[in-house]
Amino acid sequence: MPDAHCVKKVYILKNLGCAHCAAKMEHRIKELPGVEYANISYVTKQLRLSAVNHEAVLPAIKEICTSIESGVEVVPREGEGTFNFKTQVYVLENLGCANCAAKMERAINELPQVSEATITFATKQLKVTARDFDGLLPQMQKICSGIESGVAVKEREGAAVLAPHVEERKCGSFSLSSETMTQIELVVGGVLFIAAEFLGLIPEAYYLYVLVAAYVLLGGRVVLAAVKNLLSGNLFDENFLMTIATLGAFVISAYEEAVGVMFFYRVGEYFEHRAVEKSRGQIMDAVDMRPETVNLLVGEEVRIIPAADAHVGDILLVRAGDRIPLDGVVIEGDSLVDTSPVTGEPVPVRKHYGDEITSGCINTNGMLKIRVEKVLSESMVTRILDSVENAAASKPQIDRFITRFARVYTPFVVVVAMLTALVPGYITGNWQHWIYTALTFLVISCPCALVLSVPLAFFSGIGAGSRYGILFKGGSVMEALKNVHAVVMDKTGTVTKGNFVVQKVMPAPGADETEVLQLCADLEAISAHPIAVSIVNAAKERGLTPVRPVSFKEIAGEGIVAQTLNGTVICGSKKLMARYKISCGGFKNSAYGTEVLLAQNGRYMGHIVIADTIKDDAVDAVKEIKAMGLTTAMLTGDAEASAQAVAAAAGIDEVRAKLLPQDKLNELGRLRSKYGSVMFVGDGINDAPVLAGADVGAAMGSGADAALEAADVVFMKSEMRAIPQAINIAKRTGRIAWQNVIFALGVKAVIMIAGLAGFASMWAAVFADTGVAMLCVINSIRILYQKN
Repeated sequence: MPDAHCVKKVYILKNLGCAHCAAKMEHRIKELPGVEYANISYVTKQLRLSAVNHEAVLPAIKEICTSIESGVEVVPREGEGTFNFKTQVYVLENLGCANCAAKMERAINELPQVSEATITFATKQLKVTARDFDGLLPQMQKICSGIESGVAVKEREGAAVLAPHVEERKCGSFSLSSETMTQIELVVGGVLFIAAEFLGLIPEAYYLYVLVAAYVLLGGRVVLAAVKNLLSGNLFDENFLMTIATLGAFVISAYEEAVGVMFFYRVGEYFEHRAVEKSRGQIMDAVDMRPETVNLLVGEEVRIIPAADAHVGDILLVRAGDRIPLDGVVIEGDSLVDTSPVTGEPVPVRKHYGDEITSGCINTNGMLKIRVEKVLSESMVTRILDSVENAAASKPQIDRFITRFARVYTPFVVVVAMLTALVPGYITGNWQHWIYTALTFLVISCPCALVLSVPLAFFSGIGAGSRYGILFKGGSVMEALKNVHAVVMDKTGTVTKGNFVVQKVMPAPGADETEVLQLCADLEAISAHPIAVSIVNAAKERGLTPVRPVSFKEIAGEGIVAQTLNGTVICGSKKLMARYKISCGGFKNSAYGTEVLLAQNGRYMGHIVIADTIKDDAVDAVKEIKAMGLTTAMLTGDAEASAQAVAAAAGIDEVRAKLLPQDKLNELGRLRSKYGSVMFVGDGINDAPVLAGADVGAAMGSGADAALEAADVVFMKSEMRAIPQAINIAKRTGRIAWQNVIFALGVKAVIMIAGLAGFASMWAAVFADTGVAMLCVINSIRILYQKN
């Protein structure tokens, strides 16, 4: 037992990026004197520590962590110790460069009062955890606008701001959007370039002037941004590199290529931006189901009010075809409700008076009146959106690797470009050729394709999961999920439906099934126990009407003794029969389920077998999991016979029964040591310790509040098929992310080698930059269209 004087605290391991390193840290921390318990969850980056004196062991813990993985910081979780961290979310308007976003994040993290800052380019949001926010906004604004001019840092108001901000530019008395200005620049500049270069419509005397005019139109914005960034000390951004490359082409008299490269760079950049915005819109359209307004009923009058102004207890009118705006209860009406936007369930569910109804679902035919039970900020539509946004901000290890790689990649390529221009040029004397080759290197030296496409791939995976009612709590969760080797499940509510059903009615000689079921139902009708309810329901399904006994006595844990119009009836366990000396000749224990025995006037009448039933999709889901090469196991507190029967019916490999919660945690550790990384699937309420202890914890919660908080993955609809679906999405997302990395680096390497071999082309270099970025973006979002 832990020392009574031990204090439990939770710490966050910032910058932890290696699961194997986390295991090493945990092992060494456990060996420290004064530490009773230590557990590191790689997915949540949390260290749970029980120690007599935290201040004494904390320096040693910090030393252990940094020695195993440099850069790891050990800080108390919000609310722990003397630190008082707060978190705020900001919107980065006009943010257009993923690589710039990574630089901003790094610079903001270096501010002394900031504990952690994360920029999610896919949602254009900045999440900051700090002790003090006084004066922080101007500092962050200066950092962001210094890296990418025009970026505005604004506090998020209320729920997430998802609509892309479109910068407007005044032109005389007209107001033009940034996108419209870009289109004008591309069209006019492109027409001038094509007319001069390909159509021969420009006289030779004006040829160079037209090319310069085209360059100013196409590259003016890029050059101005490069100058601003240069003055801010930001050398290695894409604007600066493109400016140097194209102006360098002018210097060596490659006028056509200077303009052409700028033209195709701007075109590629434009379509890349459109592809990113479209993918962002597709994902957010799937998860942002928040209503703008609701139909409030005041007497017989319908008032349209903002959804945020609706209060608990308000009555709302939901017409056919409308989306359910807020979580509530049906007080009038009857309709089929499409729950697929929330749970992924394709079959509509009938809702009528007294039924709970979840926001985000669609009312398909009848009119409903609902009483609001949760305001907008607490309703399911907002919680789903918050979950997706928070997940997007949780970066996987590959994303962190790419961010670190990008810091080295651009300076490395620039150095190679300088050496390419100077060394071979000096040796061969062919300065123009080698300077041209060096300029091609500058064009491909921006890592935007990598920095943009990898997080977008995980964001798309998170969005794809939400369409099936699967909520991932972050890219790191998906990364861990694709590497699991065993899926461990709870029984009740996970593999089984969690409701008792009469399986068999076994009458004794001289009695019949109907008589036994009727007598049992008469007695059980007075009880609210799930077993009693299942017997009453079975009787009603056969057209029987339970008759309340004249008097009764309920014996806790054993059953009921009652006086009925037909005499004394006893209904319950074998122990109850023994108490009243009832001979149960011919009774045999069932291999699976719970038996309810019945006696009338001292005579044994028979028994009923009641059991939980496995879910309809359990067998197929287990087959899919095993087809992936994963081991399946079940941990339950139920009896051995019942557990074995369920496992055999579902096809599960290993079973451990009669387990207490702490036993489940021990068994999970044994399975991890035997198979490797494990996923545990439970109900999110009873299995919280095991969910936290697993490499990936998943909750079968049907959207329950506790389930949303307890697990790394939440299955909004409690169906087993969600397990292989989630693993498939995680694996596909991981593959797509690596495809982008390999493709982007491969193309850039080929272009560089071709340049060194004397086949340099700035046109090819433009493709290796913006063209590859656009292809990677398109590749990242294809998971949204794949069936799972």
